[in-house]
Amino acid sequence: MSKAKKLTHVDESGDANMVDVGAKPISERIAEAKAEVQMNPETLALILTNSFEKGDVVSTARIAGIMAAKDTSRLIPLCHPLPISQIKIDIALDEENSCVHITTMVKTNAKTGVEMEALTGASVAALTVYDMCKAVDRSMNFRVWLASKSGGRSGNFVFDAPPRESTT
Repeated sequence: MSKAKKLTHVDESGDANMVDVGAKPISERIAEAKAEVQMNPETLALILTNSFEKGDVVSTARIAGIMAAKDTSRLIPLCHPLPISQIKIDIALDEENSCVHITTMVKTNAKTGVEMEALTGASVAALTVYDMCKAVDRSMNFRVWLASKSGGRSGNFVFDAPPRESTT
């Protein structure tokens, strides 16, 4: 029988609590998050030809994702501000499946990981694609997931497949 896991952001009284990472060692930590934005083929064609009045969807989404990853501790209440050493956002246009694939990698040397920064960057990049394209395609949808993390006491985690579709 495995030891029961405990929520780290809740104290003994059940109140929200920022975790004390002061005693943890500094180590290199890398996290990668992915997002997929599904859309109509006509919408993707407009992105491919850079035909949106608002401008370049891919470049704007990349910059928005980088900015969001840098501001994660201001957006997520219990996240620690981290010295991010690298943020890389790759955006690929998939004509066969009519979607935009977003991969966000964040790196730091710190006492806690950058999973939330990677997830925030991927999420905001996907939201930016939606915002820039919604005038022509309100049926777009997206999903975001943590693909991998490395470093720290909990070690490595890899989950490269998208999460299951909801049955509700």
